[in-house]
Amino acid sequence: MSKTFLEEFANYCRARFPYIYISTWEEERVIHDIQQVADAVELIKTPRNVFTWSVTNGLTSRSRSETQETKNPIKALEFIEKYQEPSIFIMKDFHVYFGGNNRQPDQTIIRKVRDLLTYVEKSPSPKNVIFVSPSLVIPYELQKDISILDYGLPSFEEIREVLNKMIRANQSNTRITIHLTLEEQERLAKAALGLTLQEAENAFALALVSEGRLDIDSVESVLKEKQQIIKKTGILEYIKSEPNMEDVGGLENIKRWLKKRDKSWLDSAEEYGLPSPKGVLLTGVPGCGKSLIAKSISSMWHLPLLKLDMGRIFSGIVGSSEENMRKAIETAEAISPSILWIDEMEKGLTGVHSSGDSGTASRILSTILTWMQEKTKPVFVVATANQIQYIPPELLRKGRFDEIFFVDLPTKRERKEIFHIHLSKRLKSPKALGDFTFNDGVLEKLADLTETFIGAEIEQVVISALFEAFSQNRGLEYRDLEKVIETTVPLSVTQSEQIRAIREWADIRAVAATPKEYREEYKDNKTSNTTDFHVPKDEDIRSKRGGRTVDF
Repeated sequence: MSKTFLEEFANYCRARFPYIYISTWEEERVIHDIQQVADAVELIKTPRNVFTWSVTNGLTSRSRSETQETKNPIKALEFIEKYQEPSIFIMKDFHVYFGGNNRQPDQTIIRKVRDLLTYVEKSPSPKNVIFVSPSLVIPYELQKDISILDYGLPSFEEIREVLNKMIRANQSNTRITIHLTLEEQERLAKAALGLTLQEAENAFALALVSEGRLDIDSVESVLKEKQQIIKKTGILEYIKSEPNMEDVGGLENIKRWLKKRDKSWLDSAEEYGLPSPKGVLLTGVPGCGKSLIAKSISSMWHLPLLKLDMGRIFSGIVGSSEENMRKAIETAEAISPSILWIDEMEKGLTGVHSSGDSGTASRILSTILTWMQEKTKPVFVVATANQIQYIPPELLRKGRFDEIFFVDLPTKRERKEIFHIHLSKRLKSPKALGDFTFNDGVLEKLADLTETFIGAEIEQVVISALFEAFSQNRGLEYRDLEKVIETTVPLSVTQSEQIRAIREWADIRAVAATPKEYREEYKDNKTSNTTDFHVPKDEDIRSKRGGRTVDF
């Protein structure tokens, strides 16, 4: 445990705080730390005996075994009242008598705790009563008498020590391979931040048992353990990081930006005085890779990806929406370093400047703004938005996000990459491939035919063409792709006005996700799609591509 807690707890004891409440799941760890303080003369000045109480064992200490009579909470409180030596009493799960777990408060016990207060405060020998429980429950009658002391999750050093112990214990095991550099050990330990010591040890042990090794890939086992925490909130969704940056066609500008910030939460970044990046806002044309980028960051950085559904935040009970938002933030911070993905952010904030929801959206926005401005935990926020005009302007100013990227319709080079990715992914069977070859010339032709197509439409072109081949029990042919392209009306036609509007917005407010060298090709390109539908040429739809030309 960090020195801060040990010193703070020692000061509370020396100041004779009668009742202290510590909310934590880690009973053994907090008892160990309390015992450490009780024995440290330099911290507490007067060493004290430590007693622990539970309803199953009664009061016990290192010099006193369990006794039947003190299993009763009233008897235990009477023992505390009469005990005359310097002491600390740790009461486990006393919250059930205070009204926790949907139980009625036990007024007799609450009254006894209030009666005991005077004896504890005026005792000739210093005494402190510590309530330890997973949930914080303080009855109204005791709110002025009980002090709350925060007890954080294990520090990086504590988790690193657990990892080192596991490495030392298994180094001689010939059936297990341990291959971790010092930097990889740091990454693995930091991936376990947000877990209890027991959870972290379980995650490391699971990697050893299931894979027979402990290496950088063991981060996945740690993330699976974190997934359990996320599932229990019911607000956040854990997204398995299956896609990687190689699955994203084009958008090299944002890829470079993200690559430069990899490992920024490690100690090596502190040597340069660098803070952890806050996050990015991705806006632009729907279906052009914003969500895919968000998912791929998790694979690139080996961090857990949490998806926040704004619809789950808002609920019918007054005040619960704000509590849901706070709970989501607490969870993201508890398992940090992590990535928090807020998909279609504008849908949850459309009521900010109206009074139709009694100000709920405004309060949610205020919570988000304050947290993003002041957060110290390494939680990287990835927000995506299709209708940027609905995002409140105060969320767009510098300091909230590190950068705002505009994702435009894919350029010709990007369309070639997208075709190559989807064809390579699906044409793995010789039967499906047949005599078809997708060399550079074929990809060039396909890119020319799909001018102004979005990435999602190109993926559907490949899928539809494969269905055509599958229905005839033969390999894919070029004409299958060409036929699907000819019968597709792209989004750039049906929503050309909206695309122009968002480009005008992004031209001075956002950075283009596509680098300059990709965008130059459209200055002289006059190729038009040869279909029965009117597809705008480059000079129409691409006359002014959105986003400032800033290359990373």
